[in-house]
Amino acid sequence: MNRFIWNKEIPEDIRIGIVKAALDGGINWFDTAEAYGGGRSEKNLASALQALGIKDEEVLIATKWLPVPRFAGNIRKSIKDRIAALTPYSIDLYQIHQPYSFSTTKAQMNAMADLIEQGKIKSIGVSNFSKNKMIKAYDALKDRGLQLVSNQVHYNLLHRNIEKNGILETAKELGIKIISWGPLNQGVLAGKYHKDPNLMKNITFIRRRIHPNIKKQIKRTNNLMNVIEEIAAAHEVTATQVALNWLINFNKGTILAIPGASKIHHVEQNVGAMYFDLARDEIERLDEISRPFSKIR
Repeated sequence: MNRFIWNKEIPEDIRIGIVKAALDGGINWFDTAEAYGGGRSEKNLASALQALGIKDEEVLIATKWLPVPRFAGNIRKSIKDRIAALTPYSIDLYQIHQPYSFSTTKAQMNAMADLIEQGKIKSIGVSNFSKNKMIKAYDALKDRGLQLVSNQVHYNLLHRNIEKNGILETAKELGIKIISWGPLNQGVLAGKYHKDPNLMKNITFIRRRIHPNIKKQIKRTNNLMNVIEEIAAAHEVTATQVALNWLINFNKGTILAIPGASKIHHVEQNVGAMYFDLARDEIERLDEISRPFSKIR
């Protein structure tokens, strides 16, 4: 589950309920970051897990180092804050959040490798890295006898650039997992904006910045949403669940999806995506109809 809620307006009991719903549904991997609420997301996650009596070995936690505006040396310094925020839980995956550090990719990977050797983290990933930067990160870690575990990028039915720019193909070749952020494209693939365009007024400023063309997308994707809804009805599931199921099964074994959740019913929707199988012709139909919406930035 991505970006564990850090909004101060969400009551603690709801935050705990969200984590409980995830765990009850079989989700034990949580993705967070230093940048989410200035560490508040990490603290909220650890607090909720403790309230539920969850042991360290029962969950997997991924978090991220914020590289802007920093040098690689800060990785070694700031890890104590990440550990403090998440204590008593381990950092299973530590990721470089963006490819914008003042230091080289090799310097960043060496700093991350040092943390592995010190026993402070268990594995290393990157986020939003291009194919070439991903290869540089992979090579730098290989020199240290380590594997680059993952690259977290934007990927969904409406944003399939990694299939064309070499990221997906290279990841498969090098054994790097792709973690999909924004798997529902800020809710567009849930169909709620198609059903009620007035809901677009509630889209936050940050989300509008990430997806400046969201209104155009909604107008252009009616046919896609009709197909998603048709398939959802055939399986007695929701559009959200179809979009997530397609994502993790189209490139089976390579893609991991991390949908967000700010309400308990969001988690229940996410969980439900794991418990049905799309037919091969349904997967191919969604592939074909969504291809026109993908473009290289």
